[in-house]
Amino acid sequence: MQQVNVKFNSVNQIRQFVDIIDKFDSTFDLGEGRRTVDAKSILGVMALDLTRPLRLRYDSEDAAIREKLAPFIY
Repeated sequence: MQQVNVKFNSVNQIRQFVDIIDKFDSTFDLGEGRRTVDAKSILGVMALDLTRPLRLRYDSEDAAIREKLAPFIY
């Protein structure tokens, strides 16, 4: 399992993020503490506290994922 912290500055960034990870066949969980959502769900992501960095966990060793997520990594 891989883990990175991500942060969003706008709704447009959230939309781009969800579009990117939706193309991968991995499971993505986003959140902090006990509050975790499916990161492929734009409504789930929007329900989180977006003022702070969030933890993204995913089940893949594909280096392309981290490369595509670079603009969002905190």
